[in-house]
Amino acid sequence: MPRVILGVCGGIAAYKSVELLRLLTQAGYEVNVIPTQNALRFVGIPTFEALSGNPVNTSLWDGGGNVTHVDQGLSADLIVIAPATADFMARSTSGIASDLLANILLTATAPVVLAPAMHTQMWEHPATRANVDLLRKRGYIILDPDTGPLTGSDVGSGRLPAPKQIFDAIEAQLHANTGALVGRHVVISAGGTQEDWDPVRFIGNRSSGKQGVALARAALAAGARVTLVAGHMDIDPPAGAEVVRALSGEQMHKVLVSLMGEQPDCVVMAAAVADFRPVALSATKIKKAEGVQNIGLEQTTDILADICAQRGTGVAPLIIGFAAETTANSDELTKLARGKLAAKGANAIIVNNVSDGQIFGSDNTEVLLVESHNVTGPIRGSKLNVAHAVVHRLAELLGPLDSGVPASKE
Repeated sequence: MPRVILGVCGGIAAYKSVELLRLLTQAGYEVNVIPTQNALRFVGIPTFEALSGNPVNTSLWDGGGNVTHVDQGLSADLIVIAPATADFMARSTSGIASDLLANILLTATAPVVLAPAMHTQMWEHPATRANVDLLRKRGYIILDPDTGPLTGSDVGSGRLPAPKQIFDAIEAQLHANTGALVGRHVVISAGGTQEDWDPVRFIGNRSSGKQGVALARAALAAGARVTLVAGHMDIDPPAGAEVVRALSGEQMHKVLVSLMGEQPDCVVMAAAVADFRPVALSATKIKKAEGVQNIGLEQTTDILADICAQRGTGVAPLIIGFAAETTANSDELTKLARGKLAAKGANAIIVNNVSDGQIFGSDNTEVLLVESHNVTGPIRGSKLNVAHAVVHRLAELLGPLDSGVPASKE
């Protein structure tokens, strides 16, 4: 479980750190909050301790012989400071260690993410700009502040980025997939399909598209060209992806067959394609007065099996399928995934437990990535966290770009 230090400086935006803390803990991270004394003027220790589940240290004298600032700085997987004030960044450039948080920063070996928040004039001041440039040269990841309403009636640049934006930046740093898929073309299907019954009704499923979109975002962050084949989704596609809409299983099948002709490096079938569709589509709305209708159903095309068959015995493109099962038993999930792996001919199956409707529409998930001779997981946390982990494995399977083919089918 990655360990994150959340530093909180004394700015009005400190209250937003509470939401960031919640996002981190819900994703499964162990979080230690280190507030400055001024931060405690805005948010109290009990709030941070209740949400993190860990004691809050505020002084160099806390922890006794454990040498808290050294221990925490060296053991963290990532340090994020949100909000980071102009004063804190100025002190950081000079190595001034006048509080516990500044001392931890000096001992840190992990990535450091700063999310500044301050008044527009402070953010644009030459001294602040010089401090930001210097810290970036030293390897700190400094997020640009948002533009919007500030304290009082002012509007401008300097607003703390939304907690979700900061969280996404943390996830990207923890998985360190930057550049892993540069030059690769990744095709990802997402969302659920809708099989029309009449002009106003359809057979569908509960897929929100969140996992497919998260995979697209992770692949884009890793440098890939991404084509997102989007069914019905409750979430917008990510900026930078080439989006092709395909609401029915038949439409999605045609789109994916066409994209196979472009010889992508990888296809990830994250969409929940309906297994059945009505045999006949009524041209008019079926009226309630007509009574209960017997809907004749037929099987839809098994898209995953079909594109694997089109690929044949070759190893390119890498093809990954998804399977939603209703057993919480890890061994049974693995067994079911291996059965589908053999039946479909894919390189890997990502399987999860959806008993009682859980996972659908949620921001969090837990999956196993099952290959013929390897199982990765359980991978748990936010769907973006899982997506970064999956992209990391995809990059390993694809191997070096100049190889032209995946490293192996296992």
